[in-house]
Amino acid sequence: MTCYFRHMKLIFSQIGVEVTPENKKEIDCKIHKMVGVKYKDCPTTWKAIKSRIAEDEEKFRADLHKALS
Repeated sequence: MTCYFRHMKLIFSQIGVEVTPENKKEIDCKIHKMVGVKYKDCPTTWKAIKSRIAEDEEKFRADLHKALS
């Protein structure tokens, strides 16, 4: 798993997303795009995710669900 996915297990579960070896790269790319961070920059992506969750977790979940649908 990517460096921040382990911290997001509950959120993935809440939006009905199952991370598998087959889809984790695609999910990772979509999350990077959603938060506006260049792909493979995990620390910056996790920082952006934490900031968005702290700001409005419900909106973050909705945005993530939309990005991954």
